[in-house]
Amino acid sequence: MKDNEAFLRALEAEVEVELNASVASHPEEALELPVTEWLFDPMDAEREQVGLRGVLDAIEVLEHGERPGGDIA
Repeated sequence: MKDNEAFLRALEAEVEVELNASVASHPEEALELPVTEWLFDPMDAEREQVGLRGVLDAIEVLEHGERPGGDIA
């Protein structure tokens, strides 16, 4: 069981780093630029953030057996 806990903690840390990098890219600012100047599609960045938050929620369920909002898994 300890291996699972260590794996989940490492996964959580990695996902948090990815989420922080995605948020730091400020996708909302790209919407103010002409499409031809976009380095990435801001909607892709938003979808990535939603997906990463979903992974963090899943990790939380696996670690504690509770879903965000207090529901029992």
